[in-house]
Amino acid sequence: MSKDAVSIHGIWASRWVFILAATGSAVGLGNIWKFPYMTGVYGGGAFVLVYLICICLIGLPVMLAETLLGRRGRQSPVNTLKTLSRYSNASSAWSWAAVMGMTGALLILSFYSVVAGWALDYIVGMVRGEFAGIDGDGGGQRFGSLVSDPVRLTVWHTLFMLLTGWVIARGVVAGLERTLRILMPMLFVLLVALLGYSLTTGHFMEGVRFLFEFDLAKVPDGILAAMGHAFFTLSVGVGSIMVFGAYMPRKASIGSTVLTVGLLDTVVALTAGMALFPVVFAAGLQPNEGPGLMFVTLPIAFGNIAGGNLFGVVFFVLVTVAAWSSAISMLEPAVAFWVERSGRSRVWVTSVIALLCWVVGLGTVLSFNVLADARFFVSDADGWHLFRWTSEGGMTFFESIDYLTSRIMLPLGGLLFVLFAGWVLDRDVFRDELALKYRRLFPLIYSLLRYVAPAGILIILVTELTK
Repeated sequence: MSKDAVSIHGIWASRWVFILAATGSAVGLGNIWKFPYMTGVYGGGAFVLVYLICICLIGLPVMLAETLLGRRGRQSPVNTLKTLSRYSNASSAWSWAAVMGMTGALLILSFYSVVAGWALDYIVGMVRGEFAGIDGDGGGQRFGSLVSDPVRLTVWHTLFMLLTGWVIARGVVAGLERTLRILMPMLFVLLVALLGYSLTTGHFMEGVRFLFEFDLAKVPDGILAAMGHAFFTLSVGVGSIMVFGAYMPRKASIGSTVLTVGLLDTVVALTAGMALFPVVFAAGLQPNEGPGLMFVTLPIAFGNIAGGNLFGVVFFVLVTVAAWSSAISMLEPAVAFWVERSGRSRVWVTSVIALLCWVVGLGTVLSFNVLADARFFVSDADGWHLFRWTSEGGMTFFESIDYLTSRIMLPLGGLLFVLFAGWVLDRDVFRDELALKYRRLFPLIYSLLRYVAPAGILIILVTELTK
């Protein structure tokens, strides 16, 4: 296993392309609809401080481990762990951690594509002026009419999967790199444009106070939330960062690169909050979390303030770009593996895997309408049932897949990756690949990787399973 090996799939032109790719993977819908709201609710600036500590102790060590493993192995995550296991005289069963991560990424993509399709639909709605003067009831009805229409959802789901597959099929350089060189600067420009617009609403400082007012009393309630988001926000645990690390140039510094990605991810999330909450307050509405913020509250807000229609289009284009860059990272690990395993062309492999994701995604489409009463894991007066037709209790297909991936597969995958890097991979290989400029930092980083990050992920895993 030579450290000078090069991936058969290609290599990024520079470390900045990896930063764009990893940031694109990390910056997703959660940065827009979850983190800003959590910040405002759990203590503002005090929560941000706690979150930054958590990301340094948990999120960044896992990202560093995945990146380092990927660059050393120079293959898909599954084959990387196989190769590194043999080199470290360990069981090749460790590669099953990457199989689980790869499968989790595809399952997430299957429903992520459906949700991203909602944003595409809302771009068209904003362009048509459907939200001008809309009230609360109208906003809820507009969203309800979308999710209750399986044909409409399938059309947008299909379009988004085609966009994602098209990028991956073109390859690492011609597809991923060229697309990310456009998408990520575009995302930042759109975000700055929205921030500039929020300054004109007259409620900018109200939004800033909601986000950053320093309240230590609220922090204890948000510590577990900070830990969870510090892990989930960086798109670790599924192999996406590992496969991007496989394409990283040899001379790039892993440590500084990972720190840059973590910083950019946090800046984007906070900037999104500063750009969006003033719009919400200007319309006389209250901020909330989740899809309700993005697809009900914000459309109402944009529809009832000056210039809101134009910037509503900007916002949903921003959402689509963020979702697209994340979706690319979810599809790449599986495509890279099956290209290596089958020897078939990237176009063929991408087409097959994207089609499978699309088919699974139809389950999510139907979860909101035709199959809304098809529930899994139902507990009622008659006992526990794996599956039952009922309007109450249990989880829909979409909720089941979301639970399996976000609460089990992602934290478990992240835990296994960090344990492999810290306890299985040869220490000298780890030190050589990390290549720290300040070598005295190595014991600190290695201790975080071996002890602190695994403990934090275990807490997250237990917390998610007991919600």
